[in-house]
Amino acid sequence: MGEPMCRNLARKSGLGVVAWDPRQEPLYRLAADGVSAANSLEEVAGRAEIVFLSLPGEAEVRKVCEGLQGNTVVDCSTAPVALARELSLKMQFADAPVARTRQAAIDGTLSIMVGASDALYARIEPLLRCMASDVTHCGPPGAGQAVKLLNNMVLSVTVMALAEALAVAKASGAVDPKVLFETLMKGSADSFALRNHGMKALLPETHPEKAFPVSYMAKDVGYALDLARSARLELAGAGTAYQLLKETEKLGLGEAYHTALIEAVRKRRAS
Repeated sequence: MGEPMCRNLARKSGLGVVAWDPRQEPLYRLAADGVSAANSLEEVAGRAEIVFLSLPGEAEVRKVCEGLQGNTVVDCSTAPVALARELSLKMQFADAPVARTRQAAIDGTLSIMVGASDALYARIEPLLRCMASDVTHCGPPGAGQAVKLLNNMVLSVTVMALAEALAVAKASGAVDPKVLFETLMKGSADSFALRNHGMKALLPETHPEKAFPVSYMAKDVGYALDLARSARLELAGAGTAYQLLKETEKLGLGEAYHTALIEAVRKRRAS
């Protein structure tokens, strides 16, 4: 996600953009758009006033922010709410996780949910709009992460329900799976998840790598469950989705698209 976001920022902002990545290939490609490649995180910290992060999760965000104490940091990763609140007390920090697909990142049509003070939001909003068609100020630090985590939690539970419906249709032979999903789209079970994850991935059983994987969705749902527990809530649906995702990882499908959790659904047998 970070590479196309960086590209859109360079193309649309009119500002100089410097980037660093432990992999060289994205930096080579971004050079064609005028992005200057740094040799280290320390070089980015020294050259950039505002630093955008696109990282796997909490451990990486925490480590990188240790080297960015003098910068304004906009974290576009998906990470815990508690981490965003903690970092905002130590530095100029906004959590700005992104939603929608990698194609949306390429097209500059992401949805970005922002947790930040009013002053910091006003400062970074024009830059975020270079990467997104929808930018929402959700509240103070942590609010953006809360919305993103709950979004992914709802998506995962919906994908789980679709996977279960599809598994039943196939195992029982009661209805053609394609007829099932096409008919669901005409009724109250219709959803973005059905039209995209259901029709494009679950139905054809296409779970490619280098898309949003099982391991990332498990991480995000785990963070959502942590947030729920901090509010003294136990979530049955999200808890089941998390367990299925972890079971899918154990099947060796951790890097497959997160719809691969249907394989864990199939492994479960009624007693």
